[in-house]
Amino acid sequence: MKVVIGIDVGGSTTKIVGFDENKKLIEPIFVRAHDQLTSAYGAFGRFTSENSLDLSDIDRIMVTGVGSSFITSPIYKISCHQLVEFPCIGKGGLYLSGLERAIVVSMGTGTAIVYADREKSEYLGGTGVGGGTLVGLSKLLTGIGSIHNIVETAASGDLNKVDLRVNDITKNDVHPGLSPELTAANFGKVSDLATKSDITLGLINMIFETVGMQSVFAARRYGIRDIVLTGNMTSIPQTKEIFSSLNRLFDVNFIIPPMSQFGTVIGAALMAFSGDIPQKPQ
Repeated sequence: MKVVIGIDVGGSTTKIVGFDENKKLIEPIFVRAHDQLTSAYGAFGRFTSENSLDLSDIDRIMVTGVGSSFITSPIYKISCHQLVEFPCIGKGGLYLSGLERAIVVSMGTGTAIVYADREKSEYLGGTGVGGGTLVGLSKLLTGIGSIHNIVETAASGDLNKVDLRVNDITKNDVHPGLSPELTAANFGKVSDLATKSDITLGLINMIFETVGMQSVFAARRYGIRDIVLTGNMTSIPQTKEIFSSLNRLFDVNFIIPPMSQFGTVIGAALMAFSGDIPQKPQ
């Protein structure tokens, strides 16, 4: 059996996945390390061990992500292909969702937005607002700098203690169909009694609403409703509730597929089966 492996090397997390020659998925894993090269080799070793793979079983390795530039030579003499990240985002999002066409959003440290169909992926832009923003602002405002602790703290938060809503500033309809519960200003009504839970929830909501609205604008540009969310931020428990409310407000279809955290690395591995592999400039 010949296996293609995909590796997505991030700043602190490396993800790895495999497909056999029949395109059967070998379940992905991730590892954390402060050094990208250590993280990549650690992920490779753990993945091959857990799946009882010998080096002779591996056909090639497809590498992407911001830390992929640290991999400058074959891994254990296995050929490595350096890939542009954005086509991997698009391909992975379509694979996970089963769609033919969609806006695919990768929410990691920052956020990238891609239009994808079965023929191509087009990078539309993005924002520096993402997981890095959440951790940085939370540390400044609450002293909590661990993503796990931020999420846990936010679980009991109350957005009414931090966000200004449309119904806080007017009793009239601002626009037909516009919900009075819509956020008028993130952190526009911070109470003196706001707790760390309220503030961390407000930060999560602000980031997701910012990413959500940029995604809605991108979807409208292409005349489609389906927006696939991928990346580490999709694992935050509040993701589903916040994006579900945006679905109702803006008549779009935000989708968080199973294994959404692994969208980019799955796309990278699938590139091995494409005729034209968009490799990263050396």
